[in-house]
Amino acid sequence: MQYQSETPLPAMMQAIVCRGPHDYRLEEWAAPQPGPGEVVVRVKSVGICASDLKCYLGAALFWGDDHRVGYCQPPVIPGHEFVGQVVALGAGAGDKYGLALGDMAISEQIVPCWNCRFCKRGQYWMCQNGSVYGFRQNAFGAMAEYMLFPAAALNYKVPASIPLHHAAYIEPLACGIHAVDRGNIQFEDTVVIAGAGPLGLGMIAAAHLKHPHTLVVLDMDDKRLDVAKACGADVLLNPRKVDVVDEVLKMTDGYGCDVYIEATGHPAAVEQGLRMIRKLGTFVEFSVMREPVTTDWTVIGDTKELNIHGAHLGPYCYPIAIDMIAKGLLPMDRIVTHQLPLAQFQKGIDLVEAGNQSIKVTLTP
Repeated sequence: MQYQSETPLPAMMQAIVCRGPHDYRLEEWAAPQPGPGEVVVRVKSVGICASDLKCYLGAALFWGDDHRVGYCQPPVIPGHEFVGQVVALGAGAGDKYGLALGDMAISEQIVPCWNCRFCKRGQYWMCQNGSVYGFRQNAFGAMAEYMLFPAAALNYKVPASIPLHHAAYIEPLACGIHAVDRGNIQFEDTVVIAGAGPLGLGMIAAAHLKHPHTLVVLDMDDKRLDVAKACGADVLLNPRKVDVVDEVLKMTDGYGCDVYIEATGHPAAVEQGLRMIRKLGTFVEFSVMREPVTTDWTVIGDTKELNIHGAHLGPYCYPIAIDMIAKGLLPMDRIVTHQLPLAQFQKGIDLVEAGNQSIKVTLTP
């Protein structure tokens, strides 16, 4: 045996396997065995992400269309929001990552190649050849009893003080922090965050730490807006009840918000943001859209000369996310609303799709 472990790893394990849209199955799957520099964890909690749902539903980004090849490569084990207990360490992995058997650990959602143009420039989250856990066959995800962190992964120890189902939120929170960083928020800014789902709530907590003049949150669910308030929002607006563009214009003397961060995944939120943002404002787009978005690009250029920033993954943000949760800066018991056994994955997917009873749904293998 070329690795360190307290007990032998099993040959087989239970895993959710994605075989196609609407075709996810609980199966017996070969348990991972670590090579040099690799880590195996016993998965303790894994979240169901909005991108997991869109993959399940057959969105073109994941399965392809006339214009692009799909991102998902079945059969694959989904799951990129997770925490696990270290049960085996390949040669050199413990020293490389500062991990020991029994530690709780996470891994950034992308496994970079470290050789492409982006990786060599420190922009590893845009790696030309990397894989995000849970979609590609060279980076199986966490909806399983065990999971392997490849030698190229970025891994972190999770403090024992963080409840395991809260630790599964580190990944979406890191993504939210990165999106807020892309907004370049200033002290006097009026900031609008569209969407108070799991990602949006992390953005709200991170934006609150930037101390903008006014932090406005938009969502069509009053219960989620109430959680947004606990995350640091100043103004809560429900588009079902008020004209949110008009309200933002009124509170900014007709200029519009300085920063608009889109976290709904709905095309209408893009048009809404372009209408309520001021000239020379900053628009941050994070969502994975189910379908292409059409808008008048003249607004972006000739009319308002906007700064349009994308946001992808959570680079350099995991230590910050871990610290925020450890310090109790988010109402985690209100964000993580459901904890289900792995076998109830279909119920979890249905809860996320409905969206009216849950915020963050986690599975426990």
